[in-house]
Amino acid sequence: MNSSISPSSSPSTSKPDVTLSLKTSPSHAQESFRPEERGVRLIQLLLSCAKHVSSGNLHRADAYLRQISELALVSGDSMQRLSAWMASGLAVRLVKCWPGLYKALNFTKLHKPAELPLAQSIYTPHFPYLGFACSVVARTLVRSLWREEVVHVVDLGSGNVRLWSPLLKGLAQLAGGPPHLKVTCVCSRKSVLETLGHGLVKEAETLEVPFQFNPVNAHLRDLTMEMLNPRSGEIMIIVSVLGLHALLAQDDRVDAQFVAGKSSTSVKECKQMGEFLAMVRSLSPKIFFLVEQEANQNTNRLVDRFVECLHYYSAMFDSIDASYGASLLCNQLERLALEEMLGREIENILSCEGLEREERHERHVSWTVRFSRAGFKPVRLWLDPSNDEKGMFETRVPDGYKVVTERACTMISWHERPLYAVSAWSC
Repeated sequence: MNSSISPSSSPSTSKPDVTLSLKTSPSHAQESFRPEERGVRLIQLLLSCAKHVSSGNLHRADAYLRQISELALVSGDSMQRLSAWMASGLAVRLVKCWPGLYKALNFTKLHKPAELPLAQSIYTPHFPYLGFACSVVARTLVRSLWREEVVHVVDLGSGNVRLWSPLLKGLAQLAGGPPHLKVTCVCSRKSVLETLGHGLVKEAETLEVPFQFNPVNAHLRDLTMEMLNPRSGEIMIIVSVLGLHALLAQDDRVDAQFVAGKSSTSVKECKQMGEFLAMVRSLSPKIFFLVEQEANQNTNRLVDRFVECLHYYSAMFDSIDASYGASLLCNQLERLALEEMLGREIENILSCEGLEREERHERHVSWTVRFSRAGFKPVRLWLDPSNDEKGMFETRVPDGYKVVTERACTMISWHERPLYAVSAWSC
């Protein structure tokens, strides 16, 4: 997506000239660069544009957006496609300088709701990230629950039936029979809950696993202990997949501008997250599984998180190329849908501040501090990469993925760039 936003240079007219369009065909400027040169040039332009956006220099930012639009291409190579989305995020931030204009555009296409079931159905089969993470969670759970009678697993927002299929199969094979399994799914989308509940009930019946599904139609920030309906005698398990970071959103807009001062390197206190973890800990869960993006995008300064966003999502888009580069047209359309999902994350990271910015990814070391503050301790993940890695990938994946496992954390990387971290905690 290529964007151009510039207020008129004439003092007598204040109406901005705004164009937001998808660019699908190459320009003459693109043809004058080799791919490597074009990638370097795009990075230079994006960094310069981010600095001008964050300092409020709209005219200079607009000039860089125009140059980026000549080189970025939503159907080009991975750097061109990423640049289109990065430029779009910066452009949306500029459009917000005119609240009326931004809201008018918002009515139509800038923020159409994410199709989570579609995105996950594309994401999981073609990438080992979540499929692998779900397998690690399932194997650790099966090893931990083989003597339990009633197990209550709380899914904090993933709504992905593939998260539970390995667990149901593992429990069905336990010596002495499976425990009674109760799954509570917390999700703000009712359609996701309906789809998940239907799929789990059907599979549990097939595997003859005693099963109960408890849908909770709510956002994590509104979740209460009563909604989870805990019962005496049941073993509580908490699982969060790529959703807990939304609770880090807070009103930190005062320090959001690109100004002189120290960069935030320490773990910031967050009242909402602290209260949530305290509430969860009061349930005395046996294990809390956490799967999160391995990135440092919860900094106040726009340029700091722009650079981290560029590094992180360039690896993501490169891995997408490895999976879809030689695919047929139908899979190319799937790729565009997947990149749009990632593009919305990029837009939220770059264009939003305060409570509106929910994509606040943090590295595992920061989550370790947060969970330790709340009174949790790390738990060993049951995984032997030398034996399990290939078996956990349901489909063939390209070279370049790497799995590094320690006792309480598994890192999934693409060409040495960690993308996701899986960890487990107990009270």
